[in-house]
Amino acid sequence: MTSPAEKNPIAVSAAEPSLAGKAASLAAELGLPIYENETPPPPLLLTLSPERLELRQTDKGAEGPLYVDFIGGAIEYRRKHTSSRKEGIARAVGIKGAQPPSVLDLTAGLGRDSFILASLGCTVRMVERSPVVAALLADGMARAQAAPSLAGIMARLTLMLGDSLEILTHWQGKRPEVVYIDPMYPHRSKSALVKKEMRLIRLLVGDDQDSDALLTAALTVASKRVVVKRPRLAPPLTGPAANFSLGGKNSRFDVYLVPPAP
Repeated sequence: MTSPAEKNPIAVSAAEPSLAGKAASLAAELGLPIYENETPPPPLLLTLSPERLELRQTDKGAEGPLYVDFIGGAIEYRRKHTSSRKEGIARAVGIKGAQPPSVLDLTAGLGRDSFILASLGCTVRMVERSPVVAALLADGMARAQAAPSLAGIMARLTLMLGDSLEILTHWQGKRPEVVYIDPMYPHRSKSALVKKEMRLIRLLVGDDQDSDALLTAALTVASKRVVVKRPRLAPPLTGPAANFSLGGKNSRFDVYLVPPAP
């Protein structure tokens, strides 16, 4: 017999009874079941707490919850100490002068790179294909929008739920100056899975199997350049050769320049 956990690897829960109604609404929106303390629990719980929305693993010895936070911690330090000269992603997307480029981030994930670009003045549209990851991201954005010090940055960030390749294929309207791609790299060794958030997101969305197609489509939509973030020693995506790469300690940015329209 199949257990509830096998049928539904993720469910929505409320940390307190007072949040049960909101949790039920979120579950209905995402098409997920509500967890009501049945045994065994599913491997993942999307838990609504008084402070935030969290993704929790229920396995024995699991690490702490995953959530999106633009207000404190490492992202706050990075924001306060970053500049277009120091930040590799800023140089990769071509931030120069008083008019930072518009960016379409096709693989938003937890939104950290997009947030940094917005803090440097870029207008960024984020695309996320996982409804659960998008819900975590939307929750983090809502909390950040309530912080007066971040209001200007958050005004430059928008979130779209959808399939990036489908969005590029049917693109209409003004083209973004830069398309940014940070695909989930198909690691082959357990030692490479060092970050909690990457392990949890991989459980939800798996590896990106359409990265090569994304690059091809992105080159038809971007008006100035496409930037692909890769692990430092990973091979480039299949397609045209990058015009140049910017390397870092653990990752690099492959930059593909788009010729001006005739």
